[in-house]
Amino acid sequence: MKLAGIKSVEGAHDESVWAATWVPATSSRPALLLTGSLDETVKLWKSDDLNLAGTNTGHCLGVVSVAAHPSGIIAASASLDSFVRVFDVNTNATIATLEAPPSEVWQMQFHPKGTKLAVAGGGSASIKVWDTSTWKLTSTLTIPRPEVPKPSDKNTSKKFVLSVAWSPDGRTIACGSMDGTISVFDVAREKFMHHLEGHSMPVRSLVYSPVDPRVLFSASDDAHIHMYDAEGKSLVSSMSGHASWVLSVDASPDGNAIATGSSDRTVRLWDLKMRAALQTMSNHTDQVWAVTFCPPGGTGVRGGRLASVCDDKSISLYDYS
Repeated sequence: MKLAGIKSVEGAHDESVWAATWVPATSSRPALLLTGSLDETVKLWKSDDLNLAGTNTGHCLGVVSVAAHPSGIIAASASLDSFVRVFDVNTNATIATLEAPPSEVWQMQFHPKGTKLAVAGGGSASIKVWDTSTWKLTSTLTIPRPEVPKPSDKNTSKKFVLSVAWSPDGRTIACGSMDGTISVFDVAREKFMHHLEGHSMPVRSLVYSPVDPRVLFSASDDAHIHMYDAEGKSLVSSMSGHASWVLSVDASPDGNAIATGSSDRTVRLWDLKMRAALQTMSNHTDQVWAVTFCPPGGTGVRGGRLASVCDDKSISLYDYS
């Protein structure tokens, strides 16, 4: 398996690009790359050549996260303005506006079947779950405070929730916090299950394996990528190689590899059988905030695609084979 650079777009946004995800293909169009930037816009890009397909405005502060519904018809963007905007991908019409208190909207992800939207709740130390048929808040999953606080826990901001991921079966949600802990919840019972330990610094990105619902990958400022058995509560593997914070991790659709983006300005491809980095891409000139594999399916895209976005305002597209 390897990555081959296809195209980079310099100045894709007017400011740093912090967020990216793929909008799945529909019967009428191929998959699109969705990016969010500190320039307050969300942009859609064609999957084969990174030509701009649309620019969405509607936020009054920078966009920190984007998420796509599995149908490919709607998507969401979350901003520092404390709003989540849900919109129609084809028309940019606003479908819903979800409001949260300041600093309580960070990463978000749709349920694998699209029935819910989970939002990492930042300073609220919780995950907010919204029903996508009514756009009403259905549950708040709160991280329990330790019975015996550590001497270092002088304030509650340690449990600031940065990242969130659904398991492929939609039964559990994992979230990563500023203090390095990962919390796992049973969604149907709205019950905290357990913590996953091992990181010493903020966990900015999480993704479950698409082929094994027990396996969870995490990216942390401690420069490590962890592979957990999220049900068995065990750390399976710790992978290192980045020279600085690991800001993003995503799993390839075939389940054989993960990609990571780092503040060391590189994108890396990791072989999960070897549990080692196979390849390092150094085309960005600043920290790489997001990496995202294109989901399988649809027409118009040959083979796999990986995209990365960066503080240098650029986006890059790679072939994954």
